[in-house]
Amino acid sequence: MVDIRKFDDHPHTRLPWLDAYHHFNFGPHRHVGRNGWGSLLVWNDDTIDPHTGFDLHGHRDMEIITYVRDGAITHKDHLGNEGRTEAGDVQVMSAGNGIQHAEHNREDEATRIFQIWIAPSQAGGTPQWDQARFPKEDRSGGLVALASGQGHEGALPIRADASVYGATLKAGESITHTLGEGRYAYLVPAKGDVLVNGEPVSAREGAALKDVSEIRVEVAGDTAAEILLADVPA
Repeated sequence: MVDIRKFDDHPHTRLPWLDAYHHFNFGPHRHVGRNGWGSLLVWNDDTIDPHTGFDLHGHRDMEIITYVRDGAITHKDHLGNEGRTEAGDVQVMSAGNGIQHAEHNREDEATRIFQIWIAPSQAGGTPQWDQARFPKEDRSGGLVALASGQGHEGALPIRADASVYGATLKAGESITHTLGEGRYAYLVPAKGDVLVNGEPVSAREGAALKDVSEIRVEVAGDTAAEILLADVPA
């Protein structure tokens, strides 16, 4: 099955400094049928105003992957980790048995991110943070693992039997991904419009898939597309 999550149907949070759309229920939002997709629990589409951000707060027992779409995000945590992650690149935080962190847009322009939360395979453990560059030309025309607990070389490690992939596709290009039995997939175009197993999916919409053996993604129209795909256990 392919379930298309239209952008206008996403739960929405508007704060003075944050404009956030939630692919799944988050915070006070409780929409029927939106409580995650397998072990994928959160996919937030956040626009953060310049020189603002999320002040120090805590998490535990969660794998949190941040994909920067535009601008840059600056991370700081109680372990002493600090770093700036730019557009197209990724940071990963394994919250483990507890971490306090802050995420700020220190730039003079808006920062746009996807923040993805996946349940870990086991609770607890020492919290960790890391970041990596993923040049878009290196994932042109094919899926590249950005964050993975499945041993993908070059991917940022997470503590879950899951992977988050990225690809950039030119007009006329297509890719396929094999989905294992009992697995769930969630695909979001960061930019551009695509067809997912023949179903149209526009930028910032979501395609939830299960009970399919293969996922085919092809660019719709004449504009290039940039996609993210999460492959997670049920």
